[in-house]
Amino acid sequence: MTVTISKTSDIDACHKLRMAVFVEEQKVPVEDEIDDLDDISTHLLAKGVDGAALGTARIYEVGEIGKIGRVCVVKSQRGTGLGARLIEACLEELRQRPHLKQAKLGAQNHAIGFYERFGFRVIGEEYLDGGIPHHDMVLDL
Repeated sequence: MTVTISKTSDIDACHKLRMAVFVEEQKVPVEDEIDDLDDISTHLLAKGVDGAALGTARIYEVGEIGKIGRVCVVKSQRGTGLGARLIEACLEELRQRPHLKQAKLGAQNHAIGFYERFGFRVIGEEYLDGGIPHHDMVLDL
């Protein structure tokens, strides 16, 4: 399937994906999913040729760190490489911002190996986010 990934202002489409994956599938409380960071974030949206939203991620800056978050892919597209393409698109966007020195994300523990393939490394202790065990991971840009 041909999928395009681009920056978007269609936050509703991003929210619908996140609600389906995080709130409905993973049982993250809705109040933990929607936050005020959406307003300051750059949102990426993956769409199929039919225009269907298939995946999303967001990026925001904290000083010299580019934070990647809310990365999700619809169930039917998991295992296709779309998640990897979303992370690559996020990193490409962050690398276009020369003042940023590092990318950071909070990885669900089961996904640590996925992020390590891009060169991310675990820092700090395990914590719960939305009731799900996570570790912070960083990558020098």
